Amino acid sequence: MLDLTYEAPKPKVIAGAKHDWELVIGMEVHAQVASQAKLFSGASTKFGAEPNSNVSFVDAAMPGMLPVINEYCIEQAVRTGLGLKADINLVSAFDRKNYFYPDLPQGYQISQLYHPLVGEGEIIVDMEPGIARKVRVERIHVEQDAGKSIHDMDPHMSFVDLNRTGVALMEIVSRPDIRGPEEAAAYIAKLRQILRYLGTCDGNMQNGNLRADVNVSVCLPGQYEKYQETQDFSHLGTRCEIKNMNSMRFIQQAIDYEAKRQIGILEAGGKIDQETRLYDPDKGETRSMRSKEEAHDYRYFPCPDLMPLEIEQGWVDDIAASLPELPDEKKARFVKDFGLSEYDASVLTAEVVNAAYFEEVVTASGDGKLSANWVINELFGRLKKDDTEITDSPVNPSQLAAIIKLIKSDAISGKIAKDLFEIVYTEGGDPEKIVEERGMKQVTDTGAIETAVDEIIAANPAQVEKAKQNPKLAGWFVGQVMKATGGKANPKAVNEIVSAKLGL
Repeated sequence: MLDLTYEAPKPKVIAGAKHDWELVIGMEVHAQVASQAKLFSGASTKFGAEPNSNVSFVDAAMPGMLPVINEYCIEQAVRTGLGLKADINLVSAFDRKNYFYPDLPQGYQISQLYHPLVGEGEIIVDMEPGIARKVRVERIHVEQDAGKSIHDMDPHMSFVDLNRTGVALMEIVSRPDIRGPEEAAAYIAKLRQILRYLGTCDGNMQNGNLRADVNVSVCLPGQYEKYQETQDFSHLGTRCEIKNMNSMRFIQQAIDYEAKRQIGILEAGGKIDQETRLYDPDKGETRSMRSKEEAHDYRYFPCPDLMPLEIEQGWVDDIAASLPELPDEKKARFVKDFGLSEYDASVLTAEVVNAAYFEEVVTASGDGKLSANWVINELFGRLKKDDTEITDSPVNPSQLAAIIKLIKSDAISGKIAKDLFEIVYTEGGDPEKIVEERGMKQVTDTGAIETAVDEIIAANPAQVEKAKQNPKLAGWFVGQVMKATGGKANPKAVNEIVSAKLGL
């Protein structure tokens, strides 16, 4: 494992007109389970389908239709819990959360309040190289999603699309351990990374497959410590929930605005109303949506259509044995096995597909640091410029490894390697054959290099005298030799021969 220093949460302190204030943040993240069928029906979960085309009789709440639990969705939730080092409850139960809304045809949502599938866990949030913080996860419960109300198709009408109705969600609830907007974004980023590594959620925030309800409150310095001692939430101030955030940048902006709004009210002698708010990114502000309901307002009661869910420890153990290598473990291995810096290892393991690509390159090339340099700087840089995903990279791992091996064998210089990379990127082909066919091999014949050096020295006596007075000017001769040889001369040999000829 990496040698990490775990810091206690450092609150963001906001100076008010009368007091300093500290931020307290908790997250309720809704992650859509990666499953082709819904939680209680066999209807498709495919995104982008025609409105109301992925709807079964169960989803539409037709009379007499009973839900049947999708075992794969439960397996994915257990896998997520294990990935977050959480407790798995062998007995859990579903409840009905009752409320009326046009896109909820049943008039209730089937969720888990009293007996969730997954208990307490943790997420290690990377703040900077070598520094991490632990954010406690209170629970993960499985529930069905609601549909979608559409208000912008006609100014006089609203429409309802039930395609999302019944899609399986994992609600991942954190403790109020997050103390600033940057840490909130880092928490979401790390959770998303873990889910993608596990394959339990694709983390696609644009499609709403990962979205967060952000609970924000402010308190005076010292109050958070009192909460930790007593577990009395009243020390943390009244919280407001910012609903359905699907952008890390907007999450930070919304938290900043909401904290300042609450501080302004409190310092003016007012009181914070516990409510649900929405963030308007165009105006950069939150606005009231509705009063924040408590559990009893939803009249929760056990779902009479579903028996308690009982799973076996052996089944959980089998899932645990099938878990992939997770981001922190992979990053630690890259540092240990390939001699990478923690920063480079973090970049390469940010996405599971990036890490897999790098491993193929380093396995074929045999050089960890050089492979990391070329993947991060040359490949990632070019892909970003072209707005191309690594899965669509024109240069495959074998081709990039071949370029690196040519550098290591001194067959080509670093400059030639960049030209070669460009050819492979735009035209494709075998790097070794391209070097042979286009005469790109590096000149390592010292006799030929000496001849070029002698010619340039003989033609530039004034520059020779200057270089003897100021050895740094020897670089001019190196440049001239590289130019004369079309960049093919071995740079190390050129430097050594130039220095020797000039007597430096």
